[in-house]
Amino acid sequence: MSLLRKLSLALALSSLSALASADTTLLNVSYDVMRDFYKDYNPAFSKYYEAKFKDKVTIQQSHGGSSKQARSVIDGLEADVVTMNQSTDIDAIVEKGKQINAGWEKKYPDEAAPFSSLQVLIVRKGNPKGIKDWADLGKSGIQVIVPNPKTSGNGRYTFLAAWGAGLKQAGGNEAKARELTTAIFSNVPVLDAGGRAATTTFMQRQIGDVLVTFENEAEMIAREFGRGNFEVIYPSVSIDADLPVAVVDKVVDKKGTRKVATEYLNYLWSPEGQEIAAQNYLRPRNAAVTAKYAKQFPSIKLFGVAEFGGLKAAQKKFFDDGAIYDQIAAEIAKKK
Repeated sequence: MSLLRKLSLALALSSLSALASADTTLLNVSYDVMRDFYKDYNPAFSKYYEAKFKDKVTIQQSHGGSSKQARSVIDGLEADVVTMNQSTDIDAIVEKGKQINAGWEKKYPDEAAPFSSLQVLIVRKGNPKGIKDWADLGKSGIQVIVPNPKTSGNGRYTFLAAWGAGLKQAGGNEAKARELTTAIFSNVPVLDAGGRAATTTFMQRQIGDVLVTFENEAEMIAREFGRGNFEVIYPSVSIDADLPVAVVDKVVDKKGTRKVATEYLNYLWSPEGQEIAAQNYLRPRNAAVTAKYAKQFPSIKLFGVAEFGGLKAAQKKFFDDGAIYDQIAAEIAKKK
């Protein structure tokens, strides 16, 4: 064999080897308060995937307010998967962006929501304002920190939880629910775009008496700011928040990443994925993992979005332009 042919063959083999070991990169576009979960989950998945398929995968993350993130995908951010906190944000990508095929929620168990959370009240150490339930958030002299319901699923779940609490109080009805929700949002001094920004406002800027956020965000706060600096209050009733995921069909077909993207989401339901979820205070679906971590998930009364006819109906009634949230915000602004 001539030297030239030997060099050519060596170069070809080198190229094939490089292709065989080339990393696959996925982009997961997610919402604000899931940073800590995916910091733990992504390395575990990469290790699993490499062991099973002999391929390396690198996961890139993008975080922000859920609806803001959905808007970015619609506008062209090439996510391989989206992991959101409300199905309506994924539906928006289906309907407006056409990047996800209809029926995404049937491709995985549990309506494509591998775990759930709920809204809790986080107060200052010692609970100096004596906050115990939703009604306390509407009292004079209380400052409530919550992200903007127009840009954040976290904010919308808080609004719906407050409205539902108003419906379920003694003598509750739509008028009472509106009265309570208006009183609570009248006590909001600043509306951040997402849940993590709201946490920063409460914990670092020390603004507000109570932060309303997802249960799993409380664990992140404990890890970052110390467990003795705040208290978690479970209200008498809260909303069951399912956290859905989907493959972005248009992007994975373009990039050739459907196999790894599908496996990435499937692994969320594995015992390992469910264990990592529980360790990050996300309520798992797996019965054995749920039983193992039962002590860290207090049992409280929950209602679902079915209370409002589903998230699509809730979006139209409360959060579309000119709907109830905008009406309440205008009433509050007029009084200031």
